[in-house]
Amino acid sequence: MSQNHGADEGPDGWIESYEYVEGVRAAGPAEMQRVGVLKVGRAGARRVLVLLGGREGGAGVFRHAARSLAEASDDLQVWAVDRREQNLADLSGFAGTPEEATAYYLGGHYEARQGADCLYAGQWGLEVLVEDVRRVVAAARDGGRREVVLGGVSVGASVALLYAAWDFGGTPGYRELAGLAVADGGVLDAYAGAGMEFDLTAEAAKGWLAAIESGAVFEDFTSTTLGLGDCPESAAIRLQLAGKHALLAPEAPAALTDPTHDTDRRLTNAGLLGHFLDATRAHPSYSVHAGHLSDGGAWIDGGPVQLSTVAEAFAGVRPGAWVWYTLNRVMLDLVAAIGFAETDLTRMLGLRLPHAKDIDVPLYAFQSALTNGTTGRAAASVAAASRIPRFSLHSDPALSHQDLTYARWEDNGFLRTLSHFLSELPVSLNERDRKAS
Repeated sequence: MSQNHGADEGPDGWIESYEYVEGVRAAGPAEMQRVGVLKVGRAGARRVLVLLGGREGGAGVFRHAARSLAEASDDLQVWAVDRREQNLADLSGFAGTPEEATAYYLGGHYEARQGADCLYAGQWGLEVLVEDVRRVVAAARDGGRREVVLGGVSVGASVALLYAAWDFGGTPGYRELAGLAVADGGVLDAYAGAGMEFDLTAEAAKGWLAAIESGAVFEDFTSTTLGLGDCPESAAIRLQLAGKHALLAPEAPAALTDPTHDTDRRLTNAGLLGHFLDATRAHPSYSVHAGHLSDGGAWIDGGPVQLSTVAEAFAGVRPGAWVWYTLNRVMLDLVAAIGFAETDLTRMLGLRLPHAKDIDVPLYAFQSALTNGTTGRAAASVAAASRIPRFSLHSDPALSHQDLTYARWEDNGFLRTLSHFLSELPVSLNERDRKAS
């Protein structure tokens, strides 16, 4: 079941729409049992690339990448997925003018979610996520008329690989796929080069579960890391407001203040958005190479990313670029499953991962400067320990983590090499459909 909330097919067969796909039935109200999907590309395409975002990555973060990849191929659609927790976000205020949106959100009029009031979302772990993704994959496959490559960036890369190894009632996840594509993330020690290594004991996992059940349903990592507020949704709201102002009035004096530090310069709207995400000062996980501030506080474009591309991603009502409420249960499960094998811990958490060594579809991997090579090494280990027939690894240390989805085609090795990988995959619908049946 899907509901269309975007543009219909254009005269040239081009689709760009936002639709809902019915998710797996899980805890919570009926309106939460769905996932949003941004669909971009040619109506008659035989292949769909389904993309999953990172810790805070909403479907809107992939709008530029989806357009670029689909424009490079007449036989490709790109579907970017909003995890079901984005249904918790009150995005209604962004339908108004930038001034109305600012008053609505910064005035505290929006519906903020508290973990204690959303304990049902504490049950949305990796199992619910991969079951939701499976329904998106099924919609993309369209009864076997199209084939699907599943990909992800950062945490989305972890989910893509774990989906491939998952057991869906006797059917391995990889069997419904024609390929896998991961960037700046994954399993094993994929994040070690970015200073993130995980060693979770059963006792620590039980403590984490108890905290979730007591109301610690949401993370606040992104907001506090960026200095943009204390609530889980603070960073997403402020960046979406900054994007809306920067897109519609880039040279006007900044309508928002800068909570990250005092400055004697009066920034423009574009200057403020660029300042928030500037690679020379922002956290490496959240920065872009898009230019620099002028002495007068305006933004001067430069580098592989155009700031207007970032502004458009954040400015949209739906999909937004960032998920408001990242779920602690998903993060717990991802840490528990990082070893990419069944263990006592994964079994305790109900994670079904028996098929890692059986995966037999091509794997593409890309790494920016973020992980200092560990993404590629981990992906190579996955390929070596499985039946993956072709492994393709690419790197560009000049790109930041966020540059991967925002950089221009000519400056974006991720998009160009991923497009080449997809173009070289044989379209084998009949064979893959027989394996999935």
